[in-house]
Amino acid sequence: MANRIEGQVVTVDSNGNLVTDITRDRLVDAPTDETITIHCEGHETHGIFATHAEQPPMTLVAVFGSNDQLEIAIVDDSAKIMLGVNVGAVVKVSW
Repeated sequence: MANRIEGQVVTVDSNGNLVTDITRDRLVDAPTDETITIHCEGHETHGIFATHAEQPPMTLVAVFGSNDQLEIAIVDDSAKIMLGVNVGAVVKVSW
């Protein structure tokens, strides 16, 4: 059975990134490559990237923000606007 962690979107930052309550220490044993999957309100991305710049514009990515919380972002755009996800949305991480 896969490992799973569940959390939620707790805020949206000024760039429209969805900040979750899933911290880096909760994922310390998880891979960061494409074997990890992040789900949120019907949207899915694979891998946790070091920076947004690792992927082309308009790509859905997961990154750890400066506060070590997992963020869901769209490169060069607002995940909040593009995905229509609000604070309180459930986020599931599995690997």
